[in-house]
Amino acid sequence: MYLVACVVAFPLRRRWAAAHLRRAAALRGVDPPPPTARLDRYLRWLAAHVAIGVPAGLLALFCLGNALVAAVGAPLWRVFPADDPLRLLLDVPVTGWGRALALGVAQLAILAAVAAGVFPVLAALHARVTLAALAPSAAELLAERVAELTRTRADVLDAHGAELRRIERDLHDGTQARLVAIAMRLAVARQALPAAPPEVADLLRQAHEGTEEAMTELRQVIRTIYPPILADQGLAGALRAVAARGGVPADLDVGDLGRVPAAVEAVAYFAVTEALTNVAKHSRASRATVRVRRAGERLLVEVRDDGDGGAREDGGTGLAGIRGRAEALDGRLTVTSPPGGPTLVEVELPCGS
Repeated sequence: MYLVACVVAFPLRRRWAAAHLRRAAALRGVDPPPPTARLDRYLRWLAAHVAIGVPAGLLALFCLGNALVAAVGAPLWRVFPADDPLRLLLDVPVTGWGRALALGVAQLAILAAVAAGVFPVLAALHARVTLAALAPSAAELLAERVAELTRTRADVLDAHGAELRRIERDLHDGTQARLVAIAMRLAVARQALPAAPPEVADLLRQAHEGTEEAMTELRQVIRTIYPPILADQGLAGALRAVAARGGVPADLDVGDLGRVPAAVEAVAYFAVTEALTNVAKHSRASRATVRVRRAGERLLVEVRDDGDGGAREDGGTGLAGIRGRAEALDGRLTVTSPPGGPTLVEVELPCGS
């Protein structure tokens, strides 16, 4: 019957295991962990559960049955026939009230002692086995934590991308537009006051030139935060523009990227821009190849050239900046550039959602 119950409960194993885990954790004085999802560990626990539960159940029935015999049979010993008297405590026959009371009390005491001594040990053993078999292992907990961090990272990337777009839009449509308006008013004021005192004319000139410098710096900041071309043309279009205006002819191969967070798009764009700038400035290459593709939850960016090689991160080539941007998103940079070339810059970025 016990085995039948185990088989019947198998489809409900998660809830059944969770119930046993709660009882085992309460017995051990710990917080109940979630049950493992692995079937092999559940089956091992089921075998141990049967191995411990069947003997414990039989012992419980033995103790309970004999306790009832002692509690009920001893006062009623006279109703048993003389040729087949009531027997208590290791098959000792009851032949009088004194023996009935003594044997009944002794049997109850022995059974209580057995139950008090054996059942807690079996319960503790069962609790330890249950927690060891059904609680998630360190590897499972680590995998769950990694999955949780991956989900959290995807949410952070989405939020970061939205914030980048908002900042770029506010700077472009708000601050930059106001600076343009101020610069235009200052230019009009300079033209409207041709005969102004030299001090006033000089102040207007300085204000006008300072405003235009501030606009130039602001445009550079906007491009650094989130290039407007990404918002207008997407990553593929932005990379086509970068490859077209590079100092070295570049072939571009962009696969089906799907949905890529804005923060990842920005890092990929800056990585390709910086890598192609390095090719034009330092490699003496005649041609470069840019390849961008999606591999599961990762975005892979490759920039290859046929130049002299020998590229190093500490050589002022901007590779350290690419690494910093990539690692900020839990990505990585790999540079392969033996002397004599070719040079391969690989950037791997998370883009799961």
